[in-house]
Formats: sequence, C-alpha cells, structure tokens
Amino acid sequence: MPLSANDVDRFEAARPRLEAIAYRLLGSASEAEDAVQETFLRWQATDVARIEVPEAWLTRALTNLCRNQLTSARARRETYVGCWLPEPLLAGDPMLGPADTAEQRESLSYAVLTLMERLSPNERAVYVLREAFDYPHREIAEILDLTEAASQQLFHRAKKHVADGKARAEIDAAAARRIVEEFLAAATSGRTEPLVRLLTSDAIAVGDGGGKVPARAKPFVGAVVVAKFLWGLCKPGEAKRALVGGALSLYASTANGDPAVVAVVGGRVVAVMCLEVTAEGIVAFRNQANPDKLERATARWAADDRGEPLYNVF
Repeated sequence: MPLSANDVDRFEAARPRLEAIAYRLLGSASEAEDAVQETFLRWQATDVARIEVPEAWLTRALTNLCRNQLTSARARRETYVGCWLPEPLLAGDPMLGPADTAEQRESLSYAVLTLMERLSPNERAVYVLREAFDYPHREIAEILDLTEAASQQLFHRAKKHVADGKARAEIDAAAARRIVEEFLAAATSGRTEPLVRLLTSDAIAVGDGGGKVPARAKPFVGAVVVAKFLWGLCKPGEAKRALVGGALSLYASTANGDPAVVAVVGGRVVAVMCLEVTAEGIVAFRNQANPDKLERATARWAADDRGEPLYNVF
C-alpha cells in the first residue's frame, strides 16, 4: 500500500533523530544516511496504519539495521589500511543531534566515538540509546529484544569500556578557539618545546588516511615524540604542497564538540584534526585525512563563512 503524504511527513519529521542515532552507532555520516534511507524503504513496505507507535517502530528498525552493519563493519576494518577513525562532523551539522546535557556531549565527542569501537554491537546500541537519547531501559529492551536487566548490564559494561580514566574538559566555542590558536602557534613556532608544554606526558597522535593519504599505521606516543611529529606536519615544504594539491590554510573550529584544526585547500577540507583536552593538557591528536570521510565536512564548510585562516602552511 503506497504511503500517504502524512505518512511520509511523519517519517521526515523523525529523520533528524534517526540520522543522529545512526551516526553515533556507525561513526560514519554516509553510512548513517544509507541506514536511514533503508529504514524509510522498510517503512514504505509496511502497513503503517497498524503501527501504534511510529517512533518506536522506526527506532527499532534503524537500530537493528545498524547492529547488522556494525557486525560486517568489524570484518571490513580488519583489512582497513592503517588506523581507523570515525568521520568527523563540523559545528552546526544537524547530524550531531542533541547536545544539551553533559552525557549527550560526551557520547558525541570524537574521542568517545573512537573508543566505542571497543564495544559489541549490542553494547554500542544500548549505550547510544541510553546515554545520548535518554531512552529508558524498558524501551531499549523492547527495541533490542532483550530483558530490561540485560539492557542495564550491557549499559554498565559499555560505560566501563568507554571510560579511559581521563576526565575530558567541557569546552565552549570560545575556549575551543583559544586552544586551537595556542596549539597552532606552538606547532608552527619552529620549536618542539612549546608543543611539549601543551601536551600530557602520555599524549598520542593518530592519523587515518584510509590508504589514500599517507598516514602512519601506528600511533605516535609520548609528548616529545608527538611534538616532533606535529612540528613536522606543520612545517612548510614543496612536497607537502604537491601532496595536498595547493596552498594549505588552517582554521580553528570544532568537530563533534571538540576543538579542531580544519585544513583546507581551495575550499576543499583535506583534514580535520581533533584535539582531546583534559585539565592536564592535550591528551590526544586525532587527524582524519581520508578523503572519503571528508565529503560532508567539505559541504558543511562551503555552507558557512569561516573567516580568515589562522595560518597558511605552504
């Protein structure tokens, strides 16, 4: 039976929430869009008139699609070239979804999205639905075909896996910009000492090039090692200019609520460098440079006036 205009409108009204759930579950905006579209096709093929609570039905259908996708994604990531990092979302992207509470902001952070790769599909689903969207365990149990006790157990297990012992700082947009300005000033100073002072002693630097952009297969570890790497990354050179295809401009922004350096060449985002900040300093530098994971960031970047760059590298 074809969907009525009202049925289509009901789905479209739910789309932003569904996309935000799918993004947190999959760590990929493009895969989230695909999952939501597949949910729409299932909605279209269902006798909608018999569905008592459309929101619950749509959430269940989407979550189960994402759980299946996470299972297959694990196999794909075993053959992924280099380190795998999530697709970053720049400030203002509607797929970021709710960020009103500390729990919602935490679940969205780039660091937590990376850590969620440790979770099983069920753990990830329970964590996202409970922490980011405040679903009660009774409803989560119905969505995932679990008992309420099992849902609670999975949630506590997920929280334990995601916790890494580092209390991330709550940062507003103005503070994020100051952090990025200070970080870039240190990284482009020509000396490693200013960077070392900003980093924690156990700081790490991770890059995802997806086999399409050069990136080290293993993280850099330790303040001095990371500082030398970052100084080299920001050092001008003709080879780098040729690699990225032109003059590189660095901007201050936020990605997933974290301070971020956005690298742009000719209007195209070529890297989003997310900084994980604690009270002790910058504990992690995660650089997404895989062009397949930057298409949405480029579209978002083009939609807003970002002002002047903080630094032109080449």
